[in-house]
Amino acid sequence: MREPPARFGDSDLLEALRRDWPMDLDAVEHLPVGFGAHHWAASRGGQRLLFVTLDQLGPRHSSASLEAAYAGAAVLAASGLEFVLPSLPTAARRFTTPFADGALSCTPWREGAVVGEGAVSAAGLAANNAAMLARLHAADPPREIPQWRPRVGPDFAAELRPRLAEPWPTGPYGEPARAALTAGLRAINRWTTRYWSLTAQAYDGPWVATHGEPHTRNQLRTGQRILLVDWESLALAPRERDLRPLVDSGFANLVDADDAMLELFDLEWRLDEIAQYSDWFAQPHTGTESDAVAYAGLVHELDRPDWSTPLEA
Repeated sequence: MREPPARFGDSDLLEALRRDWPMDLDAVEHLPVGFGAHHWAASRGGQRLLFVTLDQLGPRHSSASLEAAYAGAAVLAASGLEFVLPSLPTAARRFTTPFADGALSCTPWREGAVVGEGAVSAAGLAANNAAMLARLHAADPPREIPQWRPRVGPDFAAELRPRLAEPWPTGPYGEPARAALTAGLRAINRWTTRYWSLTAQAYDGPWVATHGEPHTRNQLRTGQRILLVDWESLALAPRERDLRPLVDSGFANLVDADDAMLELFDLEWRLDEIAQYSDWFAQPHTGTESDAVAYAGLVHELDRPDWSTPLEA
């Protein structure tokens, strides 16, 4: 998120970090990166030591499923997948700890640069991504990691319709968001119907350990290495859950993927984004930078063309 949360201060966060990750930390700095979770750098004497994440709990994750995801990433890293950057265990040998209305986790700080803004832009990078994902999908899935389940229900469009019948005087994006959703309601219904018809097919093939969001914003280049970060979405699922970014970027030749499953996870991304942003703008908001990013995301998902297999690069 772009703005720090207002419900607690830096001293509260620093106290929790010192308690559960016993390190001599003396400062935290909110980082305006990512979306959906809050992040900080925790440091000692000006040296950054930890990358701190506060994940929200709710429909996407319970405390148990989030712990299972981060614990599973640690198992994968220990098994020899050197591109997995796992969370650090707490003093109690867990990977998350309750804080505010969410769960804290920490990874070691790594100096580097985010690889991109989502799409894969070069053949060398695409080949690296395909190799990483092939190794991940061939690994023994850690026990008790979350299992994939549909993100929106079959009645998503029907349930959204009555919410759009009254004005949303919730903030500067309330009415624009409601208008955009109303105009797109027929398409949302079509996408939801197609999504659920494809969901039935997802159970026919093999399931593997999947990262869930392996786009380039979740890749960190450190020297000659690329690390895959943000493992909260780790789940047992069809491998196409991870392959869509490569196919969308024009590198379908590098992966063996089922078109129906690629379409399923494209629809899931679109519908899940629409569901989250509709909830967002139906609630009070003030027009922050995060609000602007969310509104742009909503409009993009409503307006972009329906998925089709992109041409190979």
